[in-house]
Amino acid sequence: MSQVELTPITEENWREALTLAVGPDRQDFVASVRPVAAIALAKAYIKPGGKTVDPYGIYHQGTMVGFFNLHYTPNSRDDFWLFHFFIDQRFQCRGLGLAAVGRLIQHLQASHPTCRRLRLTVHPQNQSAQRFYQVLGFSDDGVLTFGELTYSLVIPCSSSVSGRT
Repeated sequence: MSQVELTPITEENWREALTLAVGPDRQDFVASVRPVAAIALAKAYIKPGGKTVDPYGIYHQGTMVGFFNLHYTPNSRDDFWLFHFFIDQRFQCRGLGLAAVGRLIQHLQASHPTCRRLRLTVHPQNQSAQRFYQVLGFSDDGVLTFGELTYSLVIPCSSSVSGRT
């Protein structure tokens, strides 16, 4: 599995996030705005629904290769959402998305120990994303959120996870 690091988006790296893009055939699956990170960064400022919104860059070998927002209610168990998750088109199909979700789970266990469920939405026509999340252990909740399929993953307690660094 490829090594990745999750780094908060700050005044030092926000412009780098704006250079990331998905292929034109996947654009509407991530966001209707270009660049994708622009709407995600706006949400971090606006905080829709009163949630905390933390934007992160996904780095591999010192290069930002992807992006996501973590939306959550602090100290909740089930109100953690992954939005606008994507790997830049130049870096796809290298295992970086898989590694990033694994790193995110580690981050949730360490920084948000109350979190027991991570949710996300998937565009109904995005078959490859549905398969990707199912391989990672996410399950279809059988409900629509914002017109998209809602998937969730149970986050194990950090004490029950062995071998993670």
